[in-house]
Amino acid sequence: MPAARSTGSPPTLRAGLAEQPIRNRVAPTADKESRMSSSPRIDPPNAFKSLIDKATGNAVRTAVVHPVERLSLSGAMEAREAGLIEPVLVGPQDKIQAAADEAGLDISGVEVLSVPHSHDAAAKAAKLAGEGEVGALMKGAIHTNELMQAVIDRSAGLRTERRMSHAFVMETPAYPKPLLMTDGAINIAPDLKTKRDIIQNVIDLAHAIGIAEPLVAILSATEEVDPNIPSTVDAAALCKMGDRRQITGGVLDGPMAFDLAVSAESVATKRFVSPVGGQADVLMVPTLEAGNMIAKQLDYLAGAAAAGLVLGARVPVILTSRSDSAAERVGSCALACLYGKWMEQNR
Repeated sequence: MPAARSTGSPPTLRAGLAEQPIRNRVAPTADKESRMSSSPRIDPPNAFKSLIDKATGNAVRTAVVHPVERLSLSGAMEAREAGLIEPVLVGPQDKIQAAADEAGLDISGVEVLSVPHSHDAAAKAAKLAGEGEVGALMKGAIHTNELMQAVIDRSAGLRTERRMSHAFVMETPAYPKPLLMTDGAINIAPDLKTKRDIIQNVIDLAHAIGIAEPLVAILSATEEVDPNIPSTVDAAALCKMGDRRQITGGVLDGPMAFDLAVSAESVATKRFVSPVGGQADVLMVPTLEAGNMIAKQLDYLAGAAAAGLVLGARVPVILTSRSDSAAERVGSCALACLYGKWMEQNR
C-alpha cells in the first residue's frame, strides 16, 4: 500500500547523546584480504570533491576541540590548507604540539588556546562559539558526549528552538548521487516531535549543499502503515505534517523499506507508487541504532565515505568519528562551511 507523502518547520533541545562505537577491525586472513580488495571504494582524494570545490574560499574560523592525536590534528590542518577553515586549536598545548610533531605538521602559524583538560577544551570552544569568536566547532580527540554536553549547556548560548541532530552525507559508487542520512549519532529513540526537527534540519542541510527540493524517504521495515510497528505510524504522521507545512522545503514519503528508497528496480517490482522511491536524497531512520548500522554497512560493504555534521545549533558542529580518515574530516569541514553560510543567509 502506498504511504502518505509530502513537503516543513520546527521546538527544543535535549539530546539523547550517544558516542558512535569504535569500528572493530579484525586482521584479515589472506583469503579475506583478497575478497576485501575487490570491494568498491571511493578514492579518498576524490571523496567530497564537489562539496570541497563549492566550499573553498569560504573559510570559517573553527575551534578544534582537544586535537591531541595525529589524525584529528591532521584533518584540521588539511582543511586549513584546502581553504575551508581557520583553525583555533583548543586543548593542552604540550599534547597538541606532540601530536603535530608525530604527524610532521608545522602549527607555528596556528592559534592555540591552551587549557589543561578535554572538558575545559569543550567548555572554552563552546563559549567562543556562543560569543561569536568562532563560526564552527570541530571534534578532536574527545568523546562525543563530552563535547555535546558543552554545546547544549544553556550558558554557551548555542541552543535554538530546534532539537539538535546529526546527519551524514555519504558518497558511494553504489549510488549515483550523495545520500544524506539522519540521525545515526545523537537522538537515540526520537519521538514524533523530535523526528520533525530532525527532518527539517536535514532538509536545511540539503539546501545548503545545493539540493533545491530534497526527496526524503522515512524508513521503516515496510511500506505499509502498521499499528504494531510504531515507526510506520510516525512516518505517516510526518508526511501529513509536510502536507500541513509543518515541515517545509522537501518532498516526504514513508513509511518505506530501505530497498524502496534507493532501488528503482525494487520500486518497479513491488509496483510502489512514490515521488521519492528509488531516488531518495535523504534517508530518515527511526532510531540511532538503525542509522549507525546503515552508515557502517555502506562504509564497509559499499565503499562509502561519510562526512558528518551536527545540525540545529547556532553554529555547525563537525562531529567526526575517531576512526574517520583525514579525507572524511575535510569533507565534514566543507559541509560546515556550506551549512554555516546557508544559516547566515537564512536567519
